[in-house]
Amino acid sequence: MKWGLMILMLVVFPLSVVAASRGGTPKGLGAALDALVKNADRISEEARLHRLLELSWDWRMAESPEWATYVGYPGHNDRWTDWSEEAIERRRQETRLQLGALDSIDRARLSEADRINYDLFRKDLDEQIEGFRFPDHYIPINQMQGVQQDAARLVTMMPATSPDDYEAIIARLDTLSRVIDQTIALMNLGLEKKLTPPRITLRDVPGQVKNMLFDDPMSSPLLRAFGEFPDTVPEKDREPLRLRAVEAYKKKIRPAFERLHAFLVEEYLPNSRESIAMTEVPDGDAWYAYNVRLMTTTKMSPKEIHAVGLREVKRIRVEMDRVIEQTGFEGTFGEFTTFLRDDPRFYFEREEDLLQAYRDIAKRADPELAKLFGRLPRLPYGVRRVPAYAEKSQTTAYYSGGSLEAGRPGYFYANTYALDSRPKWEMEALTLHEAVPGHHLQIALAQELESMPDFRKFGGYTAFVEGWGLYAESLGDDMGFYQDPYSKFGQLTYEMWRAIRLVVDTGMHSLGWSRQRAIDYFKENAGKAEHDIVVEVDRYIVWPGQALAYKLGELKIKELRARAEKKLGSRFDVRAFHDAVLENAAVPLDLLEGYFDEWLEEGGGAKRSS
Repeated sequence: MKWGLMILMLVVFPLSVVAASRGGTPKGLGAALDALVKNADRISEEARLHRLLELSWDWRMAESPEWATYVGYPGHNDRWTDWSEEAIERRRQETRLQLGALDSIDRARLSEADRINYDLFRKDLDEQIEGFRFPDHYIPINQMQGVQQDAARLVTMMPATSPDDYEAIIARLDTLSRVIDQTIALMNLGLEKKLTPPRITLRDVPGQVKNMLFDDPMSSPLLRAFGEFPDTVPEKDREPLRLRAVEAYKKKIRPAFERLHAFLVEEYLPNSRESIAMTEVPDGDAWYAYNVRLMTTTKMSPKEIHAVGLREVKRIRVEMDRVIEQTGFEGTFGEFTTFLRDDPRFYFEREEDLLQAYRDIAKRADPELAKLFGRLPRLPYGVRRVPAYAEKSQTTAYYSGGSLEAGRPGYFYANTYALDSRPKWEMEALTLHEAVPGHHLQIALAQELESMPDFRKFGGYTAFVEGWGLYAESLGDDMGFYQDPYSKFGQLTYEMWRAIRLVVDTGMHSLGWSRQRAIDYFKENAGKAEHDIVVEVDRYIVWPGQALAYKLGELKIKELRARAEKKLGSRFDVRAFHDAVLENAAVPLDLLEGYFDEWLEEGGGAKRSS
């Protein structure tokens, strides 16, 4: 069940994964696809491809009402995904129908741009269908995602400016109990099939569910919109709307969450697996290999990726030692990282101070962007705290995309839980990754590409999206950041963190590493707080392969930049390079390299005069 992760965090999975798991198909999809095939002699190949992409997008929005809310696609804000087994199987059949329709289109007769659209759409469909072999819908909950977190995230994201908007929210509140009960049903089936998250990673999930239980319904984040109405909702409508929302919470939502809590405590956790490796679940070796290909968009094996990680850890460690020297610290690497973790000077005492510091960094970053990019997004962004109901098991930060169509800015969410594990020296790198020039800039620009089909504007290849985010951290030197050696060490710590991921993810899921060995390896090579390390390792356990994308994507972008600088010499223009990397939205790494080769052959863009 990936909609929460996909919609509300970092866009870490390709749209293909989302599209394969939604409910409520548009009427007549099969007939429309059939007509598309039968009219091949009367409609141009280009027109048929465009029509197929439109049909598929409409299908994805209807099948994924949560995703529709995220992108600002109208008409589906009152519904949830249908997670019945019948709906899941129907969606799989409809995905195969779309591939059949695509097969009827002669790729050779398309324009160059449409051949790329064709190839990426086929890649999405092929990967969906290959992924049907692996029943991840039987694992609908873990400490990072699930209805216990994602429902509130989605509802608080919904438009709330008119009576109709509030009717849509109430409709979702009225039917949320069905989603919860379907989640329990899928978890039951997962137990039967021995498909669960490892028990150790589920330790906080009952508490997450408990965090959704309120004696006063108006304290629930699900009902936040009913606490204060905008002027556009008539006074006479407000109390009736509020009372209906409270009734839905009392009579349906709270009892459903209580059922989920009881099921977790009494049945699910006691019977969840103790092993951590994906290779320990049925068909796990093939499943992990599939995840690795999907996340990295490469053909690298886990062993090859593990080796890259070891090399990167060694390289970055040399740079970290050099920075330690600059600080004048006398002691071992371990003593230095202990100093960084323990010295109170590196921590805030108040949550608001931490958030304000993040906002200050973001505002310092904004004016520097013009030096590095020729094109900037129109969509604004803000900084918010991670919601209290999710903060304990959530990572240090994440980005949630906005939507021009919905009038919603992007948000960089910073975790304020356990302030003594949120050091100041990591904040500059983290802001550049999650906000600008990282996720917000890249994702917002992609959404504003007018000539791009929707499945590409709103899709995401993890290796590209997260590779760009990590690459963006390295731009801090050019933007006037990392002047403090501790902050520079923080940037290297974050780069080391992504290199460690290559080692421990493959180590745990493919090479027999224990959870403790992964934690110990992390401690030996990074300055992060122990709480962060444990949360991160448990994240890699429940999202096998996802963490591999960051470093491999960053290495590819840096490789392309180095090639351009070498070939173009004084003609190299960093703004033209960045615009070229981002101008086709997120793409697989091999396609990115193809685009880059063409750009380089054409001269790498005209160098702008100063």
